[in-house]
Amino acid sequence: MGNSCSCFRITSPRHGSKNVEDTYLPEAEIQPEESASNLQHISEREPEDLESDPSSHPTAGPLFMQRSKSDARNCREKRKSQTNLFESRPLKKSSSCSTIYLDDSTVSQPNLKNTIKCVTLAVFYHIRNRSSNKMLDIFDERLHPLSKDGYPEDFEERDPDHRSIYKFVRTLFNAAQLTAECAIITLVYLERLLTYAEIDIVPSTWRRIVLGAILLSSKVWDDQAVWNVDYCQILKDISVEDMNELERQFLEMLQFNINVPASVYAKYYFDLRTLADQNDLTFPSEQLSKERAQKLEAMSRICEDKLAELHKNGFKKWSSLDNITILRKTNAILS
Repeated sequence: MGNSCSCFRITSPRHGSKNVEDTYLPEAEIQPEESASNLQHISEREPEDLESDPSSHPTAGPLFMQRSKSDARNCREKRKSQTNLFESRPLKKSSSCSTIYLDDSTVSQPNLKNTIKCVTLAVFYHIRNRSSNKMLDIFDERLHPLSKDGYPEDFEERDPDHRSIYKFVRTLFNAAQLTAECAIITLVYLERLLTYAEIDIVPSTWRRIVLGAILLSSKVWDDQAVWNVDYCQILKDISVEDMNELERQFLEMLQFNINVPASVYAKYYFDLRTLADQNDLTFPSEQLSKERAQKLEAMSRICEDKLAELHKNGFKKWSSLDNITILRKTNAILS
């Protein structure tokens, strides 16, 4: 515009740096490839270390499985050392030619109670077998307490047990009426935060990290998400401003990567079941009745029709299933 020189602001993309300097460049010095029209959309941005990120790559093992290896090995050795195996583990019903036992948890419709137990067990191993005590101020309850009642003196040194973590998560899920799928997405976001921000979960940060992951996963997964002010009704001593800041910084640490492929979701589901089996956290099995068999057949027919439609439209059999929409809970109508 005439002889005037317009400017724009560039900020450092590093979120962990303390001093962020603003640089102003004249419009004439801007290179063509840096123009706004050539900027990559945020949904298309991928982390550089994608293959080593378990929350984005379907073949990379989840972090909680790596941190639970030592405890799982101790459990196996304990079972071998015991003389009577039937006294150490409860009897498990086995299927026969006339009777089939199945649990009610599937990858598309997980059992809510058992899924929360598995996710909180994964969080427990993250805290117990952490490699360091790195943390961020936004997650520290000493700076941003969730309760005005105060904390014990050994609060920073005492690791929480599995029951305490489960009680905290179960209270949030029951009050907000969240789904089991949301619990799995919560664990994916939690491990993605640990990978991107290079931090660990410690006794003074695990509640706010889990809360931030639940807050974000409920908004991404559920069509009618719970508002931040609703969580303030559950946690009476937290403010809306604190919840907003927690969500904003959580997103920044994730580099706004909230995409969870179907293959990654399925990987976390089956690895959680493996973790449950290693810790004797069995899923309750029920006898397969005629009514349950008909419902399973109806749901299978829906999946077969979906795949047949994709194959007809040129979807190859060896292609990834990430583009297939995960089925939500629906009542099957049988003719």
